[in-house]
Amino acid sequence: MALNKVEICGVDTSKLPVLKHEQMVQLFERIHAGDASAREEFINGNLRLVLSVVQRFAGRGESMDDLFQVGCIGLMKSIDNFDTSLGVRFSTYAVPMIIGEIRRYLRDNNAIRVSRSLRDTAYKAMQMRDRLSSELGREPTVQEIAKALEIKQEDVVLAMDAIQDPVSLFEPIYHDGGDALYVMDQIHDDKDNDDAWLDGIAIRGAIEHLGERERKIVKMRFFEGRTQMEVAEEIGISQAQVSRLEKSALNRMKKQI
Repeated sequence: MALNKVEICGVDTSKLPVLKHEQMVQLFERIHAGDASAREEFINGNLRLVLSVVQRFAGRGESMDDLFQVGCIGLMKSIDNFDTSLGVRFSTYAVPMIIGEIRRYLRDNNAIRVSRSLRDTAYKAMQMRDRLSSELGREPTVQEIAKALEIKQEDVVLAMDAIQDPVSLFEPIYHDGGDALYVMDQIHDDKDNDDAWLDGIAIRGAIEHLGERERKIVKMRFFEGRTQMEVAEEIGISQAQVSRLEKSALNRMKKQI
């Protein structure tokens, strides 16, 4: 669903009601008394809150309808667990609950499976990071988070990396109005490129210009990883001769290349 559309899960969000604080308080009294219609009215009156949270997760490739439904589950859990005596607004309590429900859904439906212990460590690290950020007034270091949790820095880094969302190779990272630049355009493999391919052709061509014995020595030495002594024993000549023939073969190959 695009963000500029108003329909999600068949619901026209532009027509969703918005409850005032006083209305919520009255509805909660009825909900606690077991009034099912009041609970339904309260849910409908807070669907805009769910929508606002869901929009934070747009662009992840997930169905917005699915995320909206998951967010509604978080909303209902918030209603069932909200304590009116705390003196806080319902939205203050509900938003983290809805976000948590959506994050659990995304985590559990991730194609890359991460162990539960690693996920638990990651979420503890995230909670500690938020707590330390408030206390220190800045982003805490990995060392500070690890110290607060009493675990190794390596474990914090590993856990945080493990829960990162995978990025598609076709994810656009830059667009100037023309052709987009994708992640795959930034990936370079030094071991497999056009230059290496052409060099391989040139080397094979140069080897073909060598004599049979020189060609055998080069292949055994540089393609099979054999020592000069092993080559000498196999061919039946001295190591000094192998060394001389090898040097001569390499010089001829350089001229060919």
